[in-house]
Amino acid sequence: MTSAEKEKSSTGLCRPPLSPAAGPGRAMKVLLLVGLGALFFAYYWDDNFDPASLQGARVLLTGASVGVGEELAYHYARLGSHLVLTAHTEALLQKVNFLSYVQLTSLALPSLTDSKGSLVVVSSLLGRVPTSFSSPYSAAKFALDSFFGSLRRELDVQDVNVAITMCVLGLQDRASAAEGVRGVTRAKAAPGPKAALAVIRGSATRASGVFYPWRFHLLCLLRGWMPQPRAWFIRQELNITTPAAA
Repeated sequence: MTSAEKEKSSTGLCRPPLSPAAGPGRAMKVLLLVGLGALFFAYYWDDNFDPASLQGARVLLTGASVGVGEELAYHYARLGSHLVLTAHTEALLQKVNFLSYVQLTSLALPSLTDSKGSLVVVSSLLGRVPTSFSSPYSAAKFALDSFFGSLRRELDVQDVNVAITMCVLGLQDRASAAEGVRGVTRAKAAPGPKAALAVIRGSATRASGVFYPWRFHLLCLLRGWMPQPRAWFIRQELNITTPAAA
């Protein structure tokens, strides 16, 4: 009696043969995951930021009175940049969340084209991944992402050397932001100074995008690839309990 027959007689079961493609298929999945991990590691490990490149740079900074804008002003000042600062109130910001960017960009673009400058747009994760209880804000940020994405393509076609850096940030640890989402989210607020420094590094290297915290990059990729895991991740961030059926 062969070993297979002995096993069958002892267990009373006949195991189906493994598919020849099962082994290679699993190996391909492992290789794909390892490759994606290596790409992420290389992307975030590569750092050619030179603080000296910002010495004497001319920076127009909007919204410099609070939050990330305030931290950006501190960092640029320490790095020796020449600053022009504008401030706003929170109510005014919500009213012109999209139009102010468009108008300022239209006015500054001729000068930026001549100087081969760069545009740095501080946006939000909600401009890439929609979530609950944020419809007006998310709509404004999606419009922002679409406008500057289209503008980048137009500049590329015209061979205009103006860099556009889109910064996708999460919740920041400032009082107004924390109060606005109190009781709604479990997400941990990110340190404002670190987020501001990530923005400056991205702008100095003329990166196309900045994600802070870095995991937001992965979440944005999941948006198109795997919508169900994305929905699960978003659900974990919300402090919402579904009421039981009556």
